[in-house]
Formats: sequence, structure tokens, C-alpha cells
Amino acid sequence: MKSKSAIAIENELADQGRRLNNLEQGRHLPYHNLKVRPVNIDTYRENIIYMRADCPVCKSEGFSALTRIAVYYGERSIVATLNVVSDLVGHGEAGLSNEALRRLQVQDGCMIQVGHLKPIESFKFVRSKMYGHALENTALEAIVDDIAEGRYSNVELAAFITACSDKNLSDAEIVGLTRAMIKKGEKLYWNKPFIMDKHCIGGLPGNRTTPIVVGIVAAAGLTIPKTSSRAITSPAGTADTMETLTRVDLTLSEMRKVVEKEGGCFAWGGAMQLSPADDVIISVEKALDIDSEGQMIASVLSKKAAAGSTHVVIDIPVGATAKIRTGEDARNLATRFEAVGRAIGLQVQTLITDGAQPVGVGIGPALEALDVLAVLRNDPYAPEDLKQRSLNLAAHLLEMAGHCPEGEGLLQATRLLESGKAFEKFVSICRAQGALKEPMRARFRYDWLSDRAGRVEKIDNRLLARLAKLAGAPKSPGAGIHFYAPIGTAVSKRDLLLSLYADSAGELEYAKEFLHSVAPELIILMS
Repeated sequence: MKSKSAIAIENELADQGRRLNNLEQGRHLPYHNLKVRPVNIDTYRENIIYMRADCPVCKSEGFSALTRIAVYYGERSIVATLNVVSDLVGHGEAGLSNEALRRLQVQDGCMIQVGHLKPIESFKFVRSKMYGHALENTALEAIVDDIAEGRYSNVELAAFITACSDKNLSDAEIVGLTRAMIKKGEKLYWNKPFIMDKHCIGGLPGNRTTPIVVGIVAAAGLTIPKTSSRAITSPAGTADTMETLTRVDLTLSEMRKVVEKEGGCFAWGGAMQLSPADDVIISVEKALDIDSEGQMIASVLSKKAAAGSTHVVIDIPVGATAKIRTGEDARNLATRFEAVGRAIGLQVQTLITDGAQPVGVGIGPALEALDVLAVLRNDPYAPEDLKQRSLNLAAHLLEMAGHCPEGEGLLQATRLLESGKAFEKFVSICRAQGALKEPMRARFRYDWLSDRAGRVEKIDNRLLARLAKLAGAPKSPGAGIHFYAPIGTAVSKRDLLLSLYADSAGELEYAKEFLHSVAPELIILMS
């Protein structure tokens, strides 16, 4: 029987073979030499090449603006979108965006080759899906391979994401997509029977339980190598929040050292090659403001499996303005998570929780980090709802691992938190990753006061999240909201409902304008 490492090596050799085969097929087409000119333009994850309008290559090959071009450097290749310029680059030169430079690993003056792009064969499967046909495993592997290798433009990615949106992926397709994502990237092995993890599907502002749960579970002596995403459609992701406290862009080897020393970590998954196609898909989902069910399941579980997890708790908040609106939808999602988990060898336990309102006080990276620290430090003013949600999740993980008998997980988790052991472990993990910093609120603030008395009956989570994003979160780490009016709060006239934080006066005014336009729907008061 082959070892896991042998299988991993065979998969990598097969991937290399496919890449070289694709490269050689592309090289049969005419190509031209150009000298690299870095142009210092951040295009996020999009490969952009800049060529002159009067460039002989453009003229001879018929290249025009937005043409997709194959770019080669040694054994590396990328697909880049052409931007035509007048004088940004010289004759015989090609400018490359920062992302294209990184992917090709080239520097100023290197010679690259450019040529026509061969048709992307896997896109025929995307077109087939757009017309309602199911995707076979081989089709999903081909699509994921091309996405991870940068062959899909953002337009093509948007087509794939849209074709798979809503509930357009069957359970079999989700399993196939998950396996394809795992196969394409790195995979960690820990040689332990219990590797714990948790995930919240999102849609609930301020629900930053992960840092607290990791502190508790690692303090119990269990292993929890936590990788997290940045925000997709929310004001903060766990990686955004933790970045205000410590370094999160760990390499795989750095992550392994931290976990072996401390039992846990807080790593940004995008800095590693764990399910790399997922990171590309997420970047376009963010722009489209789409988080489809099937791709979400594949995204979450591929990252968990790639990180070597064996036991995972999934938090599914349900509420009228949460991501999942009804109990029926939540139960269906829970069933699919558990089924896909079993198919790929993960033990998944789902928890359906209250998603009627935000969790904690802070909404935005630094503001949520302040809540996390307050809970871990056992501050008497720490948000009780965040504390209890974190304890509940940690309790299930402790029981899944057999750390304590069923029914005693909550007591054990509470002891670890209130004794200070969870905070000690949290500090140790942060220091092992580089440092523990104090998060800072943004400079500009606006306090929104109630214009009448009443009792808070309903809160719109989506409007609240949008307000925090308009204030600058998560791009501005200190931007966002401090929220003081949970459901049931008795409010007097001129009581403080929330505080807005922004890094500039302009962003603050923009957010204030939106706040006043949606005020009647944002917080509903009953007299």
C-alpha cells in the first residue's frame, strides 16, 4: 500500500506533466520575445500585460485591448489580459502587473515570450453547465486545474461561479469539486487521530468566535491548525481580524512549526497553496457579491481537508437577514455539509444557531479583535453573547475529540477560558507567529443617537454589514461599527445606538449618508 507522501508525490508529478504538456502545446504556436518592464500596478489576482499600440507584435498578431495572451518564461507560463498603452513601456518591452510578475517569477529586463492563447478546453464544460448539464469529476478536475494555473480570466471565472450559483450543484458535483480542489493544492498530514477545526458560514456581523475557540481547544492539549479566509461579502473575515493582532501570512513550513509548538495557529489560507483554486474563485465571488451554496461547501471542506483536519464543527446561523433565512434551509445545508464531509473522509458536525442579530459589539477587523481580547481576558464588560457562542463551539470540539464525556464539554471549555489558560495559549500562538499587537480603532468617529424611545425589536444584519463596509471595513482595519442596541434593549431618546469609525472624513460622511437613508429599516423600535 502506498504511503500518503508517495501518493502526494505522484499527484505533484502528474500535475507537472500536465503543465509541461500544456506549455509545449502552446509553444507550437508562433511566439515573440519581449523584455519585461515592471509597471508597479496592483491588479489583485488578475494577470495584466501592457504593450504599446504601435508594438510590431500587436500589429503582426492582431492583438487588441483585452485580448487574452499566453506568456512564457522558462518552464512557467501564465495567461494575461492585454492592456494597450501609448508610452508606459518602450519598444520591444512588455509591462507586467504585480500579480503577473509574481506568478512568472520574473524581474526587470528578463526576456519573456508572448503568443496567442490556445482555446481553454475546460471552458466547454462551463458552457455545458450553463445549459443545465451535470459536471463529471473529470470536467471539474479540468476546470479547477485551469483556474489554479491562471488560465481563466475574471469574466470566465464569473461565468463558472454564476453557472454553479444558488443550488445548481448536486451533492455529487459538490463532492467532485471538493476533491478536485484538494487534489490541486498542498495537503498537510499531522499523524494524529484528532485534528480539530471549526467554521462559521458567515452572514452574521461580529461573529468572531474562531480566535477564542482556538485558544480554548489548543489549551486543552488538542491540535487545531486553523486556516481562515479574508472577507468575501462581509466587513471582516477571521484572517482580517487576526491580522490586527498578529502575522497571518504564514508559509506552510511556518504554520507547521507553530502548530507543532503550540497546538494551533491563525493562518490566512490564501498565503499557502491549500486548495489554491478556491482562493481565485473567492476573489471573484467577492467582486460579484455572490457566495453560492455548493461552492461554499466545497470551499470550506476542501480547505479543512487540505489542512489535515479530521473533525470539523460548522456553525450555521439562521435569521431573517442572515445568510441562511429559514430553519428548513439550514437543515438542508447541514445535511449536505455532513454528506460531503463523509464522502471525503471528514467527520462533520453542524450546529444551527441564532442569526437574528450581530454578535458582540464590534463590526470590522480591529473592532472585532477588541471583542475577542475582552472575552479571552475575562473582561467584565466583554460581550456575553460572543463568549457563550465560542464556549458552545469549543464544547462540541472537545466532546468530538473524546477530551471529555458527552455533556461535559461546556463545563470544560468554561474552565479553560475563565482560568486564563485559553488566553495564555492564544498569546503563545500569536507570539509564535511573530507578535501580539493591540488593535487600533480608526481615527474618525460618528455617534448615532436614537430620535425616540422604544425597545429594539429587529435588526437588519445585511444593512449593518453594508454600513460597516461603506465606512471602510475590511480594507481599513480600524473602520467599522461599535453596536450598542441588541434586540430587547430599552432605548430612551438620544441614547447611543452605534458608533461609526472611518479612516477619513470623506468615508465617514459617505457612511453617515447611507446610515440616515436606511435608519428606519436598520433598527426597528417598538414603542
